[in-house]
Amino acid sequence: MDDRTWTITGSFDPGAPDWHYLPVDVPDGVREIEVVYRYDKPDVAFGVKGNALDIGVFGPGERFRGWSGGARDRFTINATEATPGYVPGRIDRGEWRIVLAPYTISPQGMDFEVDVTVRFGPDGPGFQPSPAPPTAPAADRGRSWYRGDGHMHTIYSDGARTPEELVADAREAGLDFIVSTEHNTSSAHLQWGHHATEDLLILNGEEVTTRAGHWPAWNLPAGKWIDWRYRDPRELAKVVDEVHECGGLVVAAHPFGPCIGCTWEFGYESADLVEVWNGTWTLDDEATVIAWDSLLRAGRWIPAVGNSDSHGHHDRIGLPHNVVLADGLTGPQLMQGFAKGYNWIAESSAVRLEFTATAGGTTATIGERLLAEPGAPITIEVKASGAPDTHIRILDHHGPQWGGYVPAEGAEVRWTTQSRYSKWVRVEIRREQPTPTTRDTMVALTNPIFFR
Repeated sequence: MDDRTWTITGSFDPGAPDWHYLPVDVPDGVREIEVVYRYDKPDVAFGVKGNALDIGVFGPGERFRGWSGGARDRFTINATEATPGYVPGRIDRGEWRIVLAPYTISPQGMDFEVDVTVRFGPDGPGFQPSPAPPTAPAADRGRSWYRGDGHMHTIYSDGARTPEELVADAREAGLDFIVSTEHNTSSAHLQWGHHATEDLLILNGEEVTTRAGHWPAWNLPAGKWIDWRYRDPRELAKVVDEVHECGGLVVAAHPFGPCIGCTWEFGYESADLVEVWNGTWTLDDEATVIAWDSLLRAGRWIPAVGNSDSHGHHDRIGLPHNVVLADGLTGPQLMQGFAKGYNWIAESSAVRLEFTATAGGTTATIGERLLAEPGAPITIEVKASGAPDTHIRILDHHGPQWGGYVPAEGAEVRWTTQSRYSKWVRVEIRREQPTPTTRDTMVALTNPIFFR
C-alpha cells in the first residue's frame, strides 16, 4: 500500500490555549508515522514576542509517544527506532493526537501547517530498551559525600550533547552521579545503558516543563513519564504524588529564570527541593538565594540544590553541582540525603568544604540539628580549600555575621554563637569576580545547620 499523507492547517490568535490537539485516525497496517510542521515567523518590533510553537504526540488511549518542544521541526516513530525525544514502538491503530503548544504568539497571530505521513508494511525488529544500571560500584564509597549534577539536557530534548558526550563530560568534571532531565519526555531513560560506566551513576528524571514553572522530577523508574499540561497548582499536586509514590523528589527549578514559563509560580508547598543556583552565577540566582533565605528566616526550610542545566557544549557540566551526604550511591540513598538537606553546592569538584557546629561535645554538620542550651557556646568551624582568592561568609537568620579570606593553600574559619542568638547558620563562599549582572560570583553554598 502506498504512503498516505494528510496536511492540517490552522492558526492561533494571541491568547490561544496552551495545548491544542490535532486528531489523526491511523488505520491498520501502519509501520511508521512521520510528522513535519512549520509555522510563520513574522517580523516583530524590539521587545515584542514573536512566534514559537512546540510539538509532541500521544498514541491511542492517551499513551505518551514523545515530545520535542521547539527543538526540531519533524519526527518519525516506528517499532525499531524513533527521533530523539520520541518513544519507539508499534504504530497502533486508532486515534493519535498531535499536541501543538503555542509558547509565544506574535500580535499578528500564528499560522501553522502539519504534514502527517503514515507508511504501511510489516514492523521491523522491536526496540530493545537499555536503561542505566541501578548502581555504579566503582564510585560507591558507602556513607560518604557524593558529587552530582541533577539538571542537564542531551539531543533527547533541546541539548547539543549526545548521551555519550554527557557521560564523558560528567566523569571529567569529577562527578559520582547525574540525573537525566530531558524536557517533558522519558525517551532518554531507554538509552543510558549503552553509555553507562561503573564509576558514574545515572538516575532517570524529567524536567517537567509547564507554562507556570519547570520542575525536575528525580529518581524515576526507567520509562516513567510525568505530565506537564497544567498551570493549576491543584493539578501539580496530583503529579507530585506520582513522583513521590515511585521514590522520587520534586525540584523547583530556576525560580526566577528570565524566560517565559521558567519562573516558578506554583508556590513551594509541593516542592521537596529548590534549585537556588542554576548554571553560571547570574542575577536570577542571587534573587533565588535571597528568596530562599527569606523563607528560612520565616521558619520555612526547603533544602537547596544547584545544577548546571547544561544544554550546549559551552555549558559546563557540574557548574554548579551538589555534594550530598548519603549512605551509599543508589537512587534511594541519594534521595534520602537530599530530602534531609545533607547537601552543599560547589562550582567545581576542586572546591572542598567542611562545615560543622559543636556544643557540649556534640557536633552537627550540614542539614542536621544541634541541641544546645540557650547560653551555651556553639563553635562554628569552616574549612575550605580549592577556592583560592575567595571569601567565606557565615550567615544566620540575622544576616551575614562573620567571614574570612581563603588563600591558595585553603583556610579554616571559626566563629562562636549561641542558640539564643542564632536559629541556624549557613555558609557561602564568594569570589570578587563581577558578572554582567552581579557584583561577585558564588563558589559554594550550604544548607543550614539548625539549633534547638
